[in-house]
Amino acid sequence: MKKLFLLLGLLLSLNAFAFERETIWPKGKMPDAQGHQIAAMTDEAETPGFNADKHRVAYIEWFDKPAVSNGACMILISGGSYEVCCDVGLIKMWRERFTALGYQCINFVYRTPRPVGLDIYQTAWEDGQRAVRMVRSEAKKRGFDPEKIGTISMSAGSHLALMLATSSQTPAYERVDALDDVPCHINWAIVNAPAYVTTDGETGTQALRQGYGPEIELSKCFRFDEKTCPMTLHHGGADPWTPNGSTLVYRQLRRMGIPAELHLYPNEGHGAFGLERGIEFINQMEFVEKLQPEVDIMERYTSDDARAQHIKEDIWPEGKMPDRQDHQCEPYIEWHMPKTLKTKAIQIIYSGGSYEGNGPESFEVTPARRYLNELGMTVVTMKYRTPRPKGMPKHITAWQDLQRAIRLVRSEAEKYGLDPNKIGIMGSSAGGHLTLMGVTSSRHNSYLPIDDIDGIPCNVQWGIGIYPAYALTDGLEGWNTTGGNDDSALLAPEFTFDLDTAPMLFIHGDADGWAAMNSVKTWEKMRAMGVQSELHTLALREHCFQHFASPGTGSYTWLERIGEFLKLK
Repeated sequence: MKKLFLLLGLLLSLNAFAFERETIWPKGKMPDAQGHQIAAMTDEAETPGFNADKHRVAYIEWFDKPAVSNGACMILISGGSYEVCCDVGLIKMWRERFTALGYQCINFVYRTPRPVGLDIYQTAWEDGQRAVRMVRSEAKKRGFDPEKIGTISMSAGSHLALMLATSSQTPAYERVDALDDVPCHINWAIVNAPAYVTTDGETGTQALRQGYGPEIELSKCFRFDEKTCPMTLHHGGADPWTPNGSTLVYRQLRRMGIPAELHLYPNEGHGAFGLERGIEFINQMEFVEKLQPEVDIMERYTSDDARAQHIKEDIWPEGKMPDRQDHQCEPYIEWHMPKTLKTKAIQIIYSGGSYEGNGPESFEVTPARRYLNELGMTVVTMKYRTPRPKGMPKHITAWQDLQRAIRLVRSEAEKYGLDPNKIGIMGSSAGGHLTLMGVTSSRHNSYLPIDDIDGIPCNVQWGIGIYPAYALTDGLEGWNTTGGNDDSALLAPEFTFDLDTAPMLFIHGDADGWAAMNSVKTWEKMRAMGVQSELHTLALREHCFQHFASPGTGSYTWLERIGEFLKLK
């Protein structure tokens, strides 16, 4: 009876959607055939009566055509350690989401378990190149553009997707027929939790050194040839198949000038995260459709209706400001209380401006303030001293203002019914650099105490860095001369990364001259310390990515990343 129910369940699941299965190798021509390998998803392989001998050949499944085609297709690739193809649920979710968006979806099922006497990926790579050729060869018949073929994948399937994305000009097998004259490159890839990417795990294990160490590098199996395609990499920060694999792939794509995105999720293990970020990446790259017109963020967030109270106060007592210089502006903070308080946490926000100017009413501050007030969070905005001080490092007086502001906010929090131990800071550009100072170096006093308030700690519980500038040694005073991609570009020496270093959210444009590697290398350093942070880079986007942005892209929805990051605060 149990077997009957299992068989009935499988039939019901198969009938829930239609598909057309097509084996990819002609009879007797499959390279490196091995008797222990099969090609089947686990739900089918575990069905009573499964006949392995009828499932030796890799195949693709053409799912139903979308109701309205957008002229593109997505190849769905399961993971399973190269031992099985197990991501049945993910394949179903991806199929439903992308079919609804107009993509022709294809499930690609490669041979497993791992081949004997060959690299763990070899037979799957052979199957993958052949599958892409078959998909491309049938594009016209199936109603999509042969140069609009993308993949979405998981784990070992993402390792395979990286092989397809970076190494299509290296034949995985010898030609068997005319189909092998069809190109096997793909046009974009959404890569979830790629396994076996670093040399401490490339033989098929978890990353033995967590992807760290001077001798750890990208596996040489990835050729990064001239057909390497743009991609978006998604990885959990606590994944034992190390997220450093994704940061290293991202860095190599940047060295090659290939647009890419990197999305890293704190405290998440091995899994697929951020599907909507992948869709936003496709939109931003205009792989399928042209972008909608850009919108000024200041026109989207115009209302202060969610704000109940607005209080302004000076940061320093009269005559007590350290290192006062007459050419600099007067610093102050402003409390913005929400009408409906939903959290006792406090977010401090300030703008950038090259340490030459800054403004609490700028596009870098006001929309975020209004957004967080609407969510029920108290916001404190800050104006710090600019232009740059004379005869001192560019950030010193601003850092003094920030440390004092944090102490003031902490000292007054309970008066407003707020939690003095739930304070975060957020800044953009030079303000992002200032945020890194506040997050990583709070045990380092920027000025001598002037009163009792300076006995209060100035550490914070989180930071939000929006395109932080000046964070690497190749850009201490301006643009990153090597894009931050060179190993010689190190973190700025002023960041002490002390024991109070707090988790951060980073959002950065991939094409920013104040390079995205400012954020990525800081993220890597924090992970090495055991501090789990979140990071999102945005393909093709430059400095101030959010000022003008198109609907359907990450530059348009960036404030939602902040809302998600702050959910538990």
